[in-house]
Amino acid sequence: MDFEEELLTRAAWYYFMGKKTQQEISVLLGVSRMRVIRLLEKASATGLVQFKLRENSARRMSIEKRLIERYGLKDAFVIPTAPDMAAGGVNDAIAEAAAMYIANRMRPDAFINIGYGDTTGKTLNNLAKIAEKPISCISLTGGVSIYLPNARSNVFNARLFLIPAPLIVSSKETMYAVMNEPQVKDIFQMIGMASFTIVGIGGMNDEATILKTGVLSLNDFWQLKMQGAVGDILCHYFDKDGNTLATPFEDRLISTPLSRIRALPNVIGVAAGMEKLAAIRGCLSYGYISTLITNEDTGKRLVGTENDEEV
Repeated sequence: MDFEEELLTRAAWYYFMGKKTQQEISVLLGVSRMRVIRLLEKASATGLVQFKLRENSARRMSIEKRLIERYGLKDAFVIPTAPDMAAGGVNDAIAEAAAMYIANRMRPDAFINIGYGDTTGKTLNNLAKIAEKPISCISLTGGVSIYLPNARSNVFNARLFLIPAPLIVSSKETMYAVMNEPQVKDIFQMIGMASFTIVGIGGMNDEATILKTGVLSLNDFWQLKMQGAVGDILCHYFDKDGNTLATPFEDRLISTPLSRIRALPNVIGVAAGMEKLAAIRGCLSYGYISTLITNEDTGKRLVGTENDEEV
C-alpha cells in the first residue's frame, strides 16, 4: 500500500470533512504544519479531493472514526483488505502498515516496546529496515527468537534490549529468580521510557504464534478455550470482555503484566482477521490499547457495519 496516499487521504478528510485546522491536523498526523499544507495542495492537484473523497478511502476513514468513537481509542489505522489473502499475508500487510505508521511519528531518539508475536516481530523487522537511524527496541516478554532479525533481512537498523529467558519457564521459583536478575530488572524499568508500545492480539486458532512456536500445545489450547479464552496479549489470556484468566502457566510467565500495558501511553495493537475478531473486540472493550491497526474487513465487523453501504 502507498503510505503517502494514506497521509493525503487523512489530511484531506480531517480538513474538508472533519473541519480541523492545519495545526490540528499536523498534531493528529505527527507531521509539520508545512507538510500538511503540501499534502492538501497535492490532494487537490492529484484529484483526490473532488468534492468527495474516493469511495474506498472515505469508507476506511469512516471505519476509523467509528472505531475511535465506539472503543474510546486515540487513533485507528485501517488498511485495505486484499482478496483471498492467507493469514501470513494479512500479518505481513498489517506489519508493514504499522511500521510506516510508527516511523512517521517516531522521534530519532525514541524507545519502542515490542510484544511477542508474528505480526509484532514483522513490524520490528520492517521498522529496522526503513529507519534512518538505529531504533531502540525493548522486549516485553521472554522468548528471544521472536525478536531477532528475519534471516532474509539485509538491513536491521535497531538496538535490541531483550529479556534473556524463555517466554514460559519451568516453575514459579524459576520465574521469580529470572525476574529478580539485575539485567532483567533493568529491561523492565526501561519499558516506562518508551514512546510507543506495539502488541499483537493472538486468536484461538491453529495459526496462533504461541502454537506454531511450540510454547503451548493443542491440549493447552483446548483447556484455555474451556476456560472461556478468546485470545491473548503477551501470553496473558482473556475472555470475550477482556477479563484476564487464571491460566495454569500464568505464574511461570516472563511477561509484562497487562495492568502495566494498559497504563502505558500510545499502546498500538496490530491484528486483523476473522479468526481474531473476538480477541480484538475483547481487547478493545477492556481498553488494553489506545490505537488499533487493522484491515477493512475486520474494522467493519468491529463496528457492526459489514455491508459497504452501511459505512
